Amino acid sequence: MSTSDSHTLHRSETLYRSQKLGMKYLIAAVALFGVMIVFGFLSALYYLFPGMFFNVFDFNMSKTLHIDTLVIWILMGLIGSIYWYLPKELGREVVGIRAAEWFFWIFCAAVAVVALIFLFVQTGKANMWTLWFIQQGRKYVEAPRWAALGIVGVMLVFSYNVIGTAIKANKVTGIVWVLMIDLIPLVGVYLFAFDSDTNMSNDLYWWWWLVHMWVESTWEILIGIIMAWVLMDVMGTPRKIVEAWLYIEVMLVLGAGILGLGHHYFWIGTPDYWLSIGGFFSALEPLPLLGMVVHAVYDAGMHKMKTRNRPAYIWITTEAFLNFIGAGIWGFMMTLPQINLFSHGTQWTVSHGHFAFYGAYVCGIIAVLYVVKQKVSGMELLAHRRWYWGYGLLNLGMIGMVSALLLSGMAQAFFERATGGSTLMAFVIASEDPWFTAGLWARAGFGIIFAAGYVALVYDLLASVKQVPLPTDQRRPSVVRSAEPEVA
Repeated sequence: MSTSDSHTLHRSETLYRSQKLGMKYLIAAVALFGVMIVFGFLSALYYLFPGMFFNVFDFNMSKTLHIDTLVIWILMGLIGSIYWYLPKELGREVVGIRAAEWFFWIFCAAVAVVALIFLFVQTGKANMWTLWFIQQGRKYVEAPRWAALGIVGVMLVFSYNVIGTAIKANKVTGIVWVLMIDLIPLVGVYLFAFDSDTNMSNDLYWWWWLVHMWVESTWEILIGIIMAWVLMDVMGTPRKIVEAWLYIEVMLVLGAGILGLGHHYFWIGTPDYWLSIGGFFSALEPLPLLGMVVHAVYDAGMHKMKTRNRPAYIWITTEAFLNFIGAGIWGFMMTLPQINLFSHGTQWTVSHGHFAFYGAYVCGIIAVLYVVKQKVSGMELLAHRRWYWGYGLLNLGMIGMVSALLLSGMAQAFFERATGGSTLMAFVIASEDPWFTAGLWARAGFGIIFAAGYVALVYDLLASVKQVPLPTDQRRPSVVRSAEPEVA
């Protein structure tokens, strides 16, 4: 065995058991990321060739698999990232790790079974059997009720792991306090997935609580926690900086997040005051994450921007700025009620959705993937150049897609809504407009570029990296100020 091989083996042996579980979650997340891209591209083709796979596999199921896979792979990525960092944060193995390992495999099996149901069964009669065993028919939470119960089980075990470990460690940091508080809505809000109110306004009201507060609020705090750990890990950012911004984020999510939820209420029969409240506060949520990274970059600049993991550093920085642009600017320009009246339900909304999810979550999870790669490969310095391909193609593909969708969405808003009056004929005319169709063709083209970026990313994560000596000025222990506990 060579010296480098023995060094890598030694590094992998120092992994906590929960870190190995976190790696499994991250591997599953990356695999589902690829599945999401496949069904996303298939859905894009349906817009260009509506009769494709007629009576074999319809657009609705392709779109459902694209969106649901997005939600599941990001959830797996967030859980995996926390299992990776939690033992490092508290200096001990995670409590209840055996149950967590079992529920990982249950989670994967449930995802596979639901995917097969969506592929080959798809729909059923309007009765309780369909609700429990085929699908619930509610956007983003189409999974049958038995699978939803499985997700609740995963979340409860995950909560037990976090809280139990904090109690056993007798050491609760500010980041862990925020994580434990976030677990309450993380589990509680998802229970709205089981609602089956026959009143459409009531159903949509509480459904938006699930979609907005679970994905856009509790997840925002989770990614903020992960960003804090990554910044301390790869840039040596002081804990007091990241924790201060994390507290600000919690306050904004509890304040601006709940009030910002009102922008979903505009057209479902709620009082008029939500028009102004929802339109203003919905744009404030991304600000703390941007502030955290800007402050961290400033602090790193004071120390000559030293980092031992260049890919993770660039991806986590990209996360903050694209989150601010995609969720903040892209969201704010279409959530004002005066604009939303024309943009609601168009490709403009889809443009914002793609940009927000990518900026808010995808970039951060990829940063963690490179942190894991550095640890597992035993590299003291991760600064190779092959990762540029994945980074460049993914970002070019995503920015191209959201720009193309914005073009199509604005064409819809103008020709179908503003001048056409939202009639059926206006919908048909807008769907044939050259600006609309050009945007859809461009979206498909940039989707291919994005898929190529995914392939480049996976290749880079799996490929070995040549060992590079650590520069002399980075050998001092003071460079990385977030010490990692070793396993006895």
